[in-house]
Amino acid sequence: MSGAPPKRQDTRKFFENLSGAGKCIAVLTSGGDAQGMNAAVRAVVRMGIYVGAKVYFIHEGYQGMVDGGHNIKEATWESVSSMLQVGGTVIGSARCKDFRTHEGRLKAAQNLVQRGITNLCVIGGDGSLTGANLFREEWSGLLEELQTQGLIDNEAALANSVLHIVGMVGSIDNDFCGTDMTIGTDSALHRIIEVIDAIMTTAQSHQRTFVLEVMGRHCGYLALVSALACGADWVFIPEMPPEDDWEDNMCQKLSENRADKKRLNIIIVAEGAIDSRNKAITPDYIKDLVVRCLGFDTRVTILGHVQRGGTPSAFDRILASRMGVEAVLALLEASATTPACVVSLVGNQAVRLPLMECVLMTQEVQKAMDEKKFEEAVRLRGRSFENNLSTYRLLSYRTPDSELPVSSFNVAVLNVGAPAAGMNAAVRAAVRVGITEGHKMFAINDGFEGFYKGQIKEIKWGDVGGWTGQGGSLLGTKRTLPGKYLGKIAEQIKIHNINALLVIGGFEAFESLLKLFEARLHHEEFCIPMCMLPATISNNVPGTDLSLGADTALNAIVETCDRIKQSASGTKRRVFIIETMGGYCGYLATVGGLASGADTVYIYEEPFDIRDLQANVEHLTQKMKTSIQRGLVLRNENSNENYTTDFIYQLYTEEGKGVFDCRKNILGHMQQGGAPSPFDRNFGTKVAAKAVQWISRTLKDSYKGGRVFTNSEDTACLLGMRRRAMVFQPVSQLKDETDFVHRIPKEQWWLKLRPLMKILAKYKTSYDVSDSAQLEPVTRVRPKESKPSENI
Repeated sequence: MSGAPPKRQDTRKFFENLSGAGKCIAVLTSGGDAQGMNAAVRAVVRMGIYVGAKVYFIHEGYQGMVDGGHNIKEATWESVSSMLQVGGTVIGSARCKDFRTHEGRLKAAQNLVQRGITNLCVIGGDGSLTGANLFREEWSGLLEELQTQGLIDNEAALANSVLHIVGMVGSIDNDFCGTDMTIGTDSALHRIIEVIDAIMTTAQSHQRTFVLEVMGRHCGYLALVSALACGADWVFIPEMPPEDDWEDNMCQKLSENRADKKRLNIIIVAEGAIDSRNKAITPDYIKDLVVRCLGFDTRVTILGHVQRGGTPSAFDRILASRMGVEAVLALLEASATTPACVVSLVGNQAVRLPLMECVLMTQEVQKAMDEKKFEEAVRLRGRSFENNLSTYRLLSYRTPDSELPVSSFNVAVLNVGAPAAGMNAAVRAAVRVGITEGHKMFAINDGFEGFYKGQIKEIKWGDVGGWTGQGGSLLGTKRTLPGKYLGKIAEQIKIHNINALLVIGGFEAFESLLKLFEARLHHEEFCIPMCMLPATISNNVPGTDLSLGADTALNAIVETCDRIKQSASGTKRRVFIIETMGGYCGYLATVGGLASGADTVYIYEEPFDIRDLQANVEHLTQKMKTSIQRGLVLRNENSNENYTTDFIYQLYTEEGKGVFDCRKNILGHMQQGGAPSPFDRNFGTKVAAKAVQWISRTLKDSYKGGRVFTNSEDTACLLGMRRRAMVFQPVSQLKDETDFVHRIPKEQWWLKLRPLMKILAKYKTSYDVSDSAQLEPVTRVRPKESKPSENI
């Protein structure tokens, strides 16, 4: 069936060959807590039990390992139920001085050997992971010592001779090198952005300046990304101390913003912010400076531990679940010579990296900062951090008109298709980067409908102020395709002398760009650089793993599912059937199901019949006999034309009589709405900045004989995330990858998450691990990026 990935019988390797029988795995959380840790614990426990291993909780981190006794207890399938949506860590975390001593580690080794635990999954920061690696290196010596003291016998020493360690980084600061995102970072950004959005309304009412302190003693990631996500006026981070005259520059910028009729100012400070002389920059110092120099009404808000709290975001649950399963696979595959590794995420791909290489690189960042080698520190932080910083620099400082490069190019931007969160952030970034590049920027209202009607006007720097946090599409968007109106659109391009086009939208935008490209033969007005940014909650556009708006939609789905599960828990023996959007694409249903702990998810890409429905009912009947007496079933809106949501609801109701009762819920357009998530704001900002830079380069290359003319296929591109990189791909080449009837790509990466979701819901299934992460070195020196593919 179209949409299903092609079979690769000869190359696939299934994890069924990796048995956990006879193995004992222990999981612990250590150091500072982070939202999503519980999702990781749940995934380790369920995957471990699924492969036949015994899994143990170690309560209270390393302290529990040293103290032993009731702190180390066997986990069951039911014992991790209801953990997914809980913040913090339910197995506890503690700073442990005892484990830092040799005697403490000796006690810990004895406690593990007594239970036959030789596989350790540690979820924590770099300190916790360093401790785990030291423990592993000392293991054989500790066993010898325990034997000498008569605390373990020779047989036990032989049976437990090798300790395997896999780490997962749980830290809201995102301060660990080698990974793009650590568990907890996205949720912390959600808390920060919620506060900033709330503060902005009160600041606007009173024309106030707010100084916000966010966490990040050694790393400015949270401050930097939240500044990008809310369009802050100024940000202070440890890795980028301001110039010596920063006080005057900042006050001048705040003053100019007020003169431009901006009613509020937001300044974000990381708690570890310093100036070029290593002197701390505090929120109170900034407040006093603004009051003294400008007389603005200024307030300070310190967010503190609010950032660590609350429910984990959809992103953190998915990240932690993927990493937890990957950690168990890494433990099963480990040999006596395998170094301790950390599982993490680069782009959209799971990776395994040598633990100590990552730790040493993380320590090098601090060393570089101590030596005032700040550019080196930023480079060591990694590609994601560098990109955020360069995008912030690009957008935050308005260059005076007299200093802008002179360009005679006009660039137009429009939204096409259904509204998606993050569209406005993308438009804002595109407009401001375009102006910085010297272009005249034009906004087209109401998509291609507005285009052919001539709803086109110049858009300036100040016109897009405050757009980042706005949901929907402020430009207006329509599903109208350009097919019938190509002549009129070509005429408007000529009238307004448009030299390049940026289209932000979903599947309709992709089809439209394809039409414009093909129309170059008949209308040379379309022989201009054209770029598309995928923006649709359905995530059904070919050429990209992720689309703008899908993260916000997932969070809306997960939030609703959490409330529904709570309701089902209260009443007991209740199953909820929930319909999600997405057209024929099952992304929202599948990934939403994984993030909310669904029992079953029905999608178009994986055909199902009445036997499957009956098996699912039987599965839930068995579940009701356990302590988890509730069920959650998700159905993608177009998964099957006959097995509708009503049909499934009625079937479950009839078959579950006397065992459970049913309720149904159609989520509808609430999945589109609300304020964009931090991920969508940041993603939209970065991809739009990249797209406009590509447009600028392509305009220069195609400017000949006093005009812009290009007809090559690589000048009508879609910018999408492919595994680890952001790639510009000609839309004409993506045509073969597309099922146009069902409006989905023929291959979809997230289908690989379905077996994972089924395993965590206690279904027996095959899980293809042929492209699971392999141990690889940490990249230190990066090759120069080529134009067509740019890393995010």
